[in-house]
Amino acid sequence: MTGWAEIVRIAGRGDGATADGHYFRATVTGDHVRESGGKVEVEPGPNHAKPVCGHFPDCGGCAMQHVSDAYYAEWALERLRRALIGVEIGEIAPLHLSPPRSRRRAALRATRRGKTLTLGFNADSSHSLIDLRECHVLVPELFALVAPLRALLAQALGEGQGAGISLTLSDSGVDVLLANVAAQTLKQIERLTDFAARHDLARLSVEGPAGVETIAEAQPPVLRFGGVPVVLPPAPFLQATRDGEAALTAAVLDGVGNAPRVADLFCGLGTFALPLAANRRRVLAADNAGPAMAALTAAARGAGLLLLPEVRDLFRRPMDVDELKRFDAVVFDPPRAGAASQAAQLAKSNVPRAVAVSCNPVSFAADARTLVAGGYRLVKLTPVAQFRWSPHLELVAVFER
Repeated sequence: MTGWAEIVRIAGRGDGATADGHYFRATVTGDHVRESGGKVEVEPGPNHAKPVCGHFPDCGGCAMQHVSDAYYAEWALERLRRALIGVEIGEIAPLHLSPPRSRRRAALRATRRGKTLTLGFNADSSHSLIDLRECHVLVPELFALVAPLRALLAQALGEGQGAGISLTLSDSGVDVLLANVAAQTLKQIERLTDFAARHDLARLSVEGPAGVETIAEAQPPVLRFGGVPVVLPPAPFLQATRDGEAALTAAVLDGVGNAPRVADLFCGLGTFALPLAANRRRVLAADNAGPAMAALTAAARGAGLLLLPEVRDLFRRPMDVDELKRFDAVVFDPPRAGAASQAAQLAKSNVPRAVAVSCNPVSFAADARTLVAGGYRLVKLTPVAQFRWSPHLELVAVFER
């Protein structure tokens, strides 16, 4: 490429692209670029923002710090429209964007080389690590543990050894799960228990060949969904931010409306099932995640809710048409692969309202087309971006017959 070229679009992973198909990191539509002497020069355009973190763009934790919030919202909505070409959408709500320093869970890695312990996120498109010295997405309570964990693991890991670190901020404190960290000898155990006490952790666990073992627990890590306390299993799946979770939950409750009998499929810990049941609905909550279902079942019983838990693999055994007859509304929140089998059963059912929650616009679009072909109308779409500065986008979609 010779001379200046304009960036005309952002690709799915956040890279800017020129009209002739060249891709450039940390560029956005309206920027101009040129390559000179093996280096890329960028002339920022009106949609360009100054990145807030010194690790950008090398750290894989963020891909779009160079994009203004206003343009990001336009790009996210256009991405949804492109995925749903051919599907009529009744209403698209404004994008909900979670604020900086709001992510309450993180999966980090650590490696030791000589006397150096590196701890952080993977570099962009690489297995190498960015040694995290600042972070503008993690809640302060989690980032405050990065330096102490670096010191702990420098002692706990041997030369060339690596470890995984899962951090979750609960209502009762931080929950830490360490993978590939030994806890067999008295010295090893005392090092971990002292660390947990010194940093006031709710719980510290280790994961090894025999599974997960709790080493220290000052108090059970608890989160509340719809006001109902749930004791978390180690490294649980959660919505990334409280703010994003609140936006998704509000959209789900609004989408379900006054339906008295609801099925929540792929329910997890009960992010939506418990608020639904707390509003005096009869709720069936189904999922195949054993620890999450056990936690949800105990929480619902403790709160005296009308919630029926069912451990079920909804990919292999989706709820069929006859079973769906019992419900006035169905909520489904599948993993990134979508819910093709369950959507096919819903499309053949007479359930008046279906509310889809998705973390993947592509698989959601496939499920949406199945529902629309079966007679549903997509009446409202609510996009939520809780992974700030990331192409990752979530949504709630309301379908009606």
